[in-house]
Amino acid sequence: MADTWFTVPTSDDNGNTIIVTGRCDVEKYRSRGRNNIRVEVSLPYTPGGELGFPDDATAELLEQITDSFAAELKGKNTALLTGIYTGAGRRDWVFYTFSTDAFNGFLNRALAQFQVLPLEIYAENDPDWAEYDEMRAITDGAVGE
Repeated sequence: MADTWFTVPTSDDNGNTIIVTGRCDVEKYRSRGRNNIRVEVSLPYTPGGELGFPDDATAELLEQITDSFAAELKGKNTALLTGIYTGAGRRDWVFYTFSTDAFNGFLNRALAQFQVLPLEIYAENDPDWAEYDEMRAITDGAVGE
C-alpha cells in the first residue's frame, strides 16, 4: 500500500488551529468490508505556546509514538492509521481496523517502550468511513492528489 500523506492547517469549532495529517491512499484497505471499526487514540498535552501546539519535548514524544505506530503496523493488516490531528492541547490518531481485540494487541506492542501515557481511547463502528470522508472534505481545498 502506498504511503502518501498530506498536511493541512484547519481550525476546530473553537477557532483553534489544528494541523491535520491524513493518508491519501486508503481505497485498497477501505474496500475490504471488514475494516469498519474506527479507533481514535488521543493524548492530551499542555500546550507549549499560545497557539495550543506542543513544546519541543512533547512534539518529539508525539513523533516517537507516531513512528512506533508505523513500525508496528508495517507489513500488517491489523489497522490503518488514516489521520493525525494536532493542536488545542491534544494529538488524536485515527485508525480503522477489523477487530478491537487485534487493535488492543497492536496498541500495547506499539506503546510498550513508553512510560504510562494518559491516553483516551474511543472506538465505534464506522462502516462508511464517515470520519475519514469528513477529514477529506475539510481539507480538500488545500490538498491536491
